[in-house]
This record gives sequence, C-alpha cells and structure tokens, in this order.
Amino acid sequence: MLALDARTSLARALAGGVAMSVAFSAAAFAWFGHAIGDFTGLGSPAGMLLLLLASPLLQPQLLVFALVRQQVGRQHGAGLRALAGACAWVGCEWLFPKLLGDTLGHGLYPSLPLRQLADLGGAAGITVLLLLANEGIALAIRRRDAGARAWIRPLGLVCAMVVAWLGYGSWRASTLAAAASEGDPLRIGMVQSNIVDYERLRRERGAYAVVREVLDTHFAMSRAAVEGGADVMLWSETVYPTTFGQARSEDGAALDDEIRAFVANARVPLVFGTYDMDAAGEYNAAAFMAADGRLVGMYRKTHPFPLTEHVPPWLDSPALRRWMPWTGSWQAGNGARVFPLQLADGREIPVVPLICLDDVDVSLALEGARLGAQAIIGMSNDSWFSTHAQGAELHLAVAAFRSIETRLPQFRVTANGISAVIDPSGTRLATTAIGQPALLTVSMPIRTPVRTLMVAWGNWLGAAALAGLLLLAAADLWRLRRRRQRAAAPVAQATPDRLEVLLLPPAMRVLLGLLTLAAWATLGWLGLRMLLRDGLQVNSLVQLKLFAFGVVLPTVCGWWVRRWCIATARIEGDALVLIRRGQRQRLPVAGMAAITPWRLPLPMHGLHVRGAVGAQSSLSLGAADPATLATLLAQASAPELAIGHASPVLADARARAAAPRWRIDHPGFKFGLFPLLLALPAFRLHQHIAFGSSFGEYTNFGLQAYLSALLIWWAAWSIGTALLAMALRLLVELGSLAALLLQPAHAGNVRAALQGSARTLYFIGAPAWLLWRLLSNS
Repeated sequence: MLALDARTSLARALAGGVAMSVAFSAAAFAWFGHAIGDFTGLGSPAGMLLLLLASPLLQPQLLVFALVRQQVGRQHGAGLRALAGACAWVGCEWLFPKLLGDTLGHGLYPSLPLRQLADLGGAAGITVLLLLANEGIALAIRRRDAGARAWIRPLGLVCAMVVAWLGYGSWRASTLAAAASEGDPLRIGMVQSNIVDYERLRRERGAYAVVREVLDTHFAMSRAAVEGGADVMLWSETVYPTTFGQARSEDGAALDDEIRAFVANARVPLVFGTYDMDAAGEYNAAAFMAADGRLVGMYRKTHPFPLTEHVPPWLDSPALRRWMPWTGSWQAGNGARVFPLQLADGREIPVVPLICLDDVDVSLALEGARLGAQAIIGMSNDSWFSTHAQGAELHLAVAAFRSIETRLPQFRVTANGISAVIDPSGTRLATTAIGQPALLTVSMPIRTPVRTLMVAWGNWLGAAALAGLLLLAAADLWRLRRRRQRAAAPVAQATPDRLEVLLLPPAMRVLLGLLTLAAWATLGWLGLRMLLRDGLQVNSLVQLKLFAFGVVLPTVCGWWVRRWCIATARIEGDALVLIRRGQRQRLPVAGMAAITPWRLPLPMHGLHVRGAVGAQSSLSLGAADPATLATLLAQASAPELAIGHASPVLADARARAAAPRWRIDHPGFKFGLFPLLLALPAFRLHQHIAFGSSFGEYTNFGLQAYLSALLIWWAAWSIGTALLAMALRLLVELGSLAALLLQPAHAGNVRAALQGSARTLYFIGAPAWLLWRLLSNS
C-alpha cells in the first residue's frame, strides 16, 4: 500500500499492480509452479516461468485493487479509498473465481476466533478486514510526522475493529463449544489407501489388476473400520476408476457385484468415488449405497478440474488434444444435491457431497445447507500435491471454511492425504499425513445447524462490493455533472428570511425522542428475529402486529407531535417571531443570553436558546440545519452560536441538510405506495399458484377475503421495504460518520453519495430482486 501511494498515475498504479501480482505468485505460490512443471513434464523452471507470466491472470485482484484505489484516492479521502480498494479486491475475486478459491482471509485459518467471522461474510469478509487494518496502519505510517493525534486515530480505529472482531469470534467459538456434544453421534471410517497414479499402474500391470488391488485394499481397511464401530464408510474420489452400475465388461459387472455384496455383508453404508455416464458423456461421481447394498443415488462433480478433467466445448479441438494429450473429457455436474446416509439402525442423515474443487465453491455448500444437509462429505484425490504439501494444506484450509460458513461438520477423505474431520468451528479434530496409507475413524455429533448469515444470503459480499463500487462511480459522475452545471451557471446562496422549525418544550422533545427510538428499536428487533429465528420472510400475524403497534403506531404518533409543534421562525426588527397555529410569539433578541446546539440530535438537530436573567424563559427549537437558524438570528444581532464540542454535530446537520432529497423520498411513497407496487405482482403470482387465476380468491371466497389477503401482502412488503431502508440507513450513517471523523471537509459529498447509492439500491434493487424471483418461479 505504501508503494502504491507513491504511484501518481493510473498507468504507474497498473504497473505496480502487475509487479505485485508477480511478486505475490512467486512468494505464495512457488509450489504451484513446480507442480505445473512436474505434471506437464516441462520441469520446475519452465513451470515457474509459466506461473510468473500468468500471474496477472491468476491474481487479477491485485491489478484491480491498485487501479481502483488510485482512482478513488484522487477524489475522496483515505477512508473511502481504503473501503473502495477492499471492495475491488473481493469483488474481483467473486467475479473471477480462482482455481483453488483462495483469498487473503484463508491465511488466518489457524486463528480460532478470527476465522469465525466467515459465517457472516465468508473468507472474503476476513480479507476485507485484513485490507482495512493494513490501510489503517499504512495511514498511520504516512502521518507519523504530523503529530500524535494524526496517527493515533487510524491506529485506534484498527484496534477497535480487531477487538470487535476477536470479541465476535470468541463468542461464536464459545457457543459452538458449548453445543459440541448435542446431537446423535455419527462415526465415519475414511480409507486413505495411498494408491495413486492409476495410469502408470495400468501400463505396468493392466487395468483389472489395478482395480483388483484397489478394491482389496479398501475392503480390508474398511473391515477394520467396521470392526471398530464405524457407522459409514467413505472412500476417496475416483477410487473405483470405472463406471459403477453401468459395467462395460463382464469383469466390471463382477466387480460391481463385489462392492454391493461387501456393503450388504458389512451392514454399513458406503460412499465412494467412481464414474457415472449418460448420453452427454462421463462424469466424475460419488456413489451413495445404503446398508443393504442398494444404490441410493449418484452425485456428479460440479466443477471438474480445468483441462485435466474437463475442456469447455468452445476450447476443445483435435489440435488441443494433440498439444495436450493429458486433457480430460468428463462433463460438469448440475450443482449441489443432498443425499441420505441410510444407516443400519434406521437413521437417515442428509449430507451434501463435495468432490475436489467443489469444496472451493462457496455456493455449493451453502446450497446444500439450505436443502437440509446436516454434514459435508468431502472427497478428493490430491495426488498431484504429493511432493507439494503447501497445496494440500491450502486445499484443506479452503475446504474447512465451508464448515465455518455453514456450521456443518465435515468428513473429508483423500487418496493420499490430507484426510481430515472438521467440526463446525473449522477445527481439525483429526488428520492424516501425506503419502501414507491411513484409516481414520472419528465420531462427531450430528444435529440441525444454526442458520448462518452466509446460508441465508449466500456468497453475498463480493456482489455487494461490486454494487457498491458501481454506485460510487455513478455518484462521482453525478457529482461531476452537478459541479459542471454550477460552474456554468453559478447561483448566489442567500440566507432565507424564514425557516420551518419545531417548537419543542422539554416534555415534547422527550416524547418525540421516545417515539422515534421505539419505532427504530422495534424494527431492529423484528429484523434480528427474522434473521436468527423466523427466516427472511414475513410469515406470521405476530410479525404484522409487532410492525403495526411497534413501528407504524409510534411513527404516526411522532408525525402528529411534529405537526402539532411545527412553527415558522422569522426576524422582525430586533426580535425572533415564531408563528404557530395562527398564533405569534415574539422573543426580543436582547433577552437571549446564549444560543447552543443540541449535543444529542434526538429526535432531530436543534438549538437551545437560553434567556437572560429576568428575561423570557428559555426554549428549544428543532431545525434541519441549526447553523442556518443561528445565521437567521444573527441578522437581529443575537448572540453568536456557541459551538464548543458540538462542531461534529453541526457538521453532520449541515451535511444532512445539503444532501439532495427527491420526491420519491417522501415517506408516503417510500413506505406506502412503493411497497404496494411491489406487492401487486407478487400477490398476483400467489393468486395464480394458490387459486388458479388473478382473482381466484375473490371468486371462491368473496371480496372481503381477497382484499384481506391483499392487505396482508401489502403489509408484508411494507415490513420488508422498511427493513431494507433501515439496513441502508445504517450503512449510510456509518459511512457518513466515518467521513465526518476522517475527512470532515468531504462529509457532505460522502453523505450525498451514500444517500444516492442507498436510494438506487432501494428503488431499483428491490424491484430487480422481485423480477428475478418472479422469473425464477415462472
């Protein structure tokens, strides 16, 4: 980051990003270059050269990070630049997934508390925090000569972030440890035979002899596991190197029967790697067999290894096959599936299988968890890592994050290591060594997992990061256009001669503040309950009643209080005149001893006017921009506004007042008409599904039932949009607060950009999501 700060142009920043990608590949992935050389037969030097030349393609996030950071830094402060750079990093990794799915966040896998954050944002969330922490440290280094206060602030923010991060992780780890013994135990025996390089063995001994040795070895080791009390047996990827159930010869059919007979005699279900086949071609697959020897089903590997297992049709050609004779011809499977482990005692445990590269795809495990899986079954053949332990360790660490994100235990077997059993916190309970035969039999409790944010929202962070960058770019373009328009036609800004204020006695201010807090607290509790317990869908009258009485009623009461207290303030001579409900209240400026802003802007910003001794009593005036109200008072020679410690409050009020407001921001449209516009197509789809036509409920049950159902749908969408607005408002306030603390001069522009982005997400994002749901259900 310090090196990039010295780059003053986009071209130099891009060059720096390229250099960083090469250096990063050489430092962190040298083993991959040697593996390429070994696999292709070109040798390690040639493999390393290929790796370094391909570094910009293998690590594109570094180039994008450098460019976005440089561009945003030209127009915004250090805080927004850091956030934009982090978003560019994880957004690029989301848009262009890496071969092994790696990101910086995986480097913190050894830390139990720090890695727990992955159940919120995946390993990408940890990457974001790592980048932000390093940005804070880099900023402190750059400011080291500007005084202690200049460099302590970013370090303090970094420390606060890390403390909060550790606090969440420690709490999560402790709750998982407390529930570790809950559930029925499942004991799985995993066979790591260390028989690899089937092609060489075929050439030396013949295909049948190789399969015979593989099966005999696995039968013998499995019998030992069953005698040790194993409930399920698990063999590695492609351990049975031919199609199962679709024999190509009599010998193949006999071998299939041997496997069925072994399972039936052992009375233990078996999951093993094999091939599957249909009219489209062959698949790398996992066969699930019940304890009686029946084939329950086949899972087809979703992500075959590029080139070595699968060549895309657009790339495949006879010339490619001649140049790369080692390319594979397997087809890709069709996504996550959940299969039951049918145990001999009658239990059925739903599991999601992941074969090799499947476990680097975040979405597959998440989809399996949504489909009801209670454990992850991992199968891999990492034989090409035999002499490169770093690759096997990285693959295992990436796979372990699937358990953290879903809170599912994982049983992962490989042909020659590293096989492992991983608990929901990501801890390896047992592992095997690389390059040695091993039998790993471990018991772990199985229970219905807690639904994590990742399971609920999916792999959301990368997409959200890219959306944020697009919105920032749109806001910058809009602001540039506004700046050019103002430059072309400058408009003189004058202080208004009257302002709309709220005349709030202490009791009224407390009442209005309590109503505001009650509405926000109830809405927050409703959202938290939906997130952790009820699911992200309005599906009960309890939610509707809670929203009506806890959110709508306080909001309406607050609106009525505001209407009751509204007044117009103007200056007449040497006095402040307040006109409220047809009555005039004249306050001589001479009777004002001091004017101070409210230090706590609740329920809004405002001023406290304290009367002099013997003069008229003090009063409180709520105003959108207290500084403008103070300027109005200054026209009558009122005391100057006493800022003191309230300068951040005034700056925030000024930024709020300066942010543009659109007509669609009116609460009546935003929370009334707009949710109805969203509810109507969803309600129509519901009518078609449940009653056969758009007016099916009206035809069958009458107008009252139809309108009641429509009202419920409208209310449900009102809750959803209110929760979305609250989440966006929270992000806007946090971003504005950060800008206010780090770059006060840009606080107004940052708030305007954030509010514009939130407006776009609300009024465009919600209909786009609804359209996607309607199309997916049609």
